[in-house]
Amino acid sequence: MRMMMMSNSSLSPMELLTGNGSSMQPGGAVGFPKDSFTNAMTKNIVAMLVWLVLNVINGTMVYTFMKHRVFYEDPRYIMFICMVVNDAMQLSLVTTLYVVSYIFRQIHASVCCILVMTAVLTTRSTPLILAGMSVERYLSICYPMHYGHICTVRRTFLLIWVILLLAAAPPLTDLFITLAKEPPGFFSSYMFCDHSLLFRGRSVYYKNCVFDGSYLSFVALTLLYTYCRIMMAAQAASTTLASVKRARNTVLLHGAQLMLCLLAFVVPSLQASLITQFPHLSLEIRYVFFLLVYIIPRFLSPIIYGFRDENFRKYWIRYLTCRTGRAGRVRPLPIKVTPKVK
Repeated sequence: MRMMMMSNSSLSPMELLTGNGSSMQPGGAVGFPKDSFTNAMTKNIVAMLVWLVLNVINGTMVYTFMKHRVFYEDPRYIMFICMVVNDAMQLSLVTTLYVVSYIFRQIHASVCCILVMTAVLTTRSTPLILAGMSVERYLSICYPMHYGHICTVRRTFLLIWVILLLAAAPPLTDLFITLAKEPPGFFSSYMFCDHSLLFRGRSVYYKNCVFDGSYLSFVALTLLYTYCRIMMAAQAASTTLASVKRARNTVLLHGAQLMLCLLAFVVPSLQASLITQFPHLSLEIRYVFFLLVYIIPRFLSPIIYGFRDENFRKYWIRYLTCRTGRAGRVRPLPIKVTPKVK
């Protein structure tokens, strides 16, 4: 259970990002040596380049989605674009925190609170969105006759709001508990921005233990159930349907995304062990885990639907071709209503 914690026992985005200098630990102990100028510049350039590439890809996908009615009237693509926007927000936030952490060692507690709460919100939303997308694939394959009545645009947006409320509940309760226990001037002070230093009550720790264990178990069981039912549908089919294969592979990729999300919960123990064994490589170890936990998973969302989905890829590539061929002017694309992929 210790590995399934978003607060004190797991790395918040800021905790991963701010391991770049001689961080001051509670009690005044100095943690790690300060990064050299060359290493700091290299890491910041890599982080900014990755942010730029992914945001360009995500931006073109959002534009393609908004320009074609066939996409924003399909629950499948609505959930997909919700994942893309969530990933873009999280990537932009952690990249900003990474660059800022090299400039300011301490920031205003209220600003830190907003950044940490937003980072936790986007991080916790990802597994819940994955569960929703897997259920949508399950319904399209196992209940094709009722799919149009169950998965409507209105219900899809309602599900997105429920996901946001569930993801926002833990950081909001963290804030309320801290407001009740900390002195009035706490959020007017300056501090090293970290989740465990901002929300430092033991009640916050145990509350997040229960929440993380419950909702991650729910997501894992949802992915397992939908995958098994899709496999049973594939075996029951008289022929090997391409749509069933695509749905099965999509759920498998959702499982891979979930495993990468779980890295945020198992990294603290592994990172602490490696830093103990190799203290002279502490900065490099923290940077590698930052890439593994917050950067690499952001590449999967464009791959799962942007590149694998033939219908979306056709419109997306046509948009990119128009942009490069007309010097920034987009030629109007015909809206072709294609049947939904079940």
